[in-house]
Amino acid sequence: MINIREANEDDITAIGELFTATYKDHYAHAQFYHPQNLKKLIFDDDTLILVAEDTEKQQILGTSSVILDLGAFGDLIGEFGRLVVHPDGRNHGLGKRLMKARLDAIEDRLHIAIVDNRTTHPYSQKISAGAGFVCAGFLPSMTLFKNRENIILYVKHFGNALQLRRNHPLVIPEAYELADQVLCSCGLAGEVIVDADSQAYQDPGGYDLAEMISHGYTSLLHFERGRVAHRELFGPVKLHAGIFQLRIRNYRYILAHSNGHLVGGLGFHVNQADKSARLLELVSADENPIRVLLTEVTRLCQEDEQVEYIEADISAYSPRMQRTLLELGYLPAAYIPSMTFHRVERLDAIRMVKLLAPLDTEKLQLHDTSAAVANIVIREFSRGEISPSLTKIAAEAALFEGLDKRQAGELAAICTPVSFASGDILIEQGAPAGQALLILSGSVAVSMDGNKVGSISTGETLGEISLLKDLPHNATATALDQTEAAALDQTELQRLIRRRPDIGVVLYRNLATQLGDKLLRADRQIIR
Repeated sequence: MINIREANEDDITAIGELFTATYKDHYAHAQFYHPQNLKKLIFDDDTLILVAEDTEKQQILGTSSVILDLGAFGDLIGEFGRLVVHPDGRNHGLGKRLMKARLDAIEDRLHIAIVDNRTTHPYSQKISAGAGFVCAGFLPSMTLFKNRENIILYVKHFGNALQLRRNHPLVIPEAYELADQVLCSCGLAGEVIVDADSQAYQDPGGYDLAEMISHGYTSLLHFERGRVAHRELFGPVKLHAGIFQLRIRNYRYILAHSNGHLVGGLGFHVNQADKSARLLELVSADENPIRVLLTEVTRLCQEDEQVEYIEADISAYSPRMQRTLLELGYLPAAYIPSMTFHRVERLDAIRMVKLLAPLDTEKLQLHDTSAAVANIVIREFSRGEISPSLTKIAAEAALFEGLDKRQAGELAAICTPVSFASGDILIEQGAPAGQALLILSGSVAVSMDGNKVGSISTGETLGEISLLKDLPHNATATALDQTEAAALDQTELQRLIRRRPDIGVVLYRNLATQLGDKLLRADRQIIR
């Protein structure tokens, strides 16, 4: 008979052995190996550890936990995790029973539960989905076991968590699709407002930066307006917990001074064992030091601490902060509705990730409920760099002129490489519209009704009018030699422009300029 119960001091050795048998010495949370740390967790009121015991054999076959002390300002968040089942106990539904027992034990204490599921197998994802959790994110290369692994994040709301939620989040275009997908899964369709106009915070310069010791702590506490009234960065730490507690938990703050006066600070935590970091709490007298603090902490994590993964939970109602982190290389990886308290309401959060390790998706095993969110995030991270075939030409091609690196990456991501031998027809007169071609190398002759009217060379575009106006092509394009091109699909381009109108504005301008050049070369005959 299997009995699910709370762990006690007598279970410490067995729990440690479970983790060792399953992960050897590769588990990211080292405290679950060590008897003294496990003992502290068992007696901690903010941690629930359950075990599944075979009462006949007196053997612990599984364990799982909930950590309740995750959010500042009484956010009522619980992290479900550390689910381990002994090989002898598998295929008997222990994972489901341990999940149900955790929910029964703590649901009246929480507003929101979060669970990180591994993607090397779909079992934990299936258990989460079966317990009513909703997929909310894909965290690329988040956790270091033997190798870095991707994590699927699920959430579940309790009580009046969603009733207390502030509606209509304001997000940057890069976060829209993810936010909309998650909110629809939570029954909150049509909630998201896209903000493509808000500018990132800028660094006016003139700041001196240093790490907080005792000096500066009291002054930070006085910045109540910047810390509470306009919360933009959420984290599991309270500055008012005290300098001693911050040091014990290895929470660090970088301070910004201007003309000798303290004007802000940014907290962060580095997990050396996991080679990861998290931004914790932003405290500032005004907006001016925000960017320099974010830039410096990101640099410290990346260059000095050599971390491979950095995350930050950002207010879904603060597009300027979202845009700032985007410019610093962070991308949206999860959307968590009602994640944190603010005054008398709950706010949504966007988890933004700066990935410094390779993204490996070859061995993904996704449950059906994970696929939609995972695909959105993977596509977004795959757009981070311009594809190799476009890297060189993008810097010179008129189509990409005026786009920053991130915008150019977005445009390049929807292009498909195609090749043509000498004499091949790239576009035929009268053919239906559907795509345009950006010439990456080679040269192309253009003819109308059998008469040559011009030529197209590297960096120029063919078929743009048909692409945008949905008209048949009015010219034939033939490769004069071996030609490489990038095909721009009409449907994909329209989808990109709806999501990124800022890219659309620049793109239309560039196409208009190219058409003007073609008119001059083709004796005022429009080549489309």
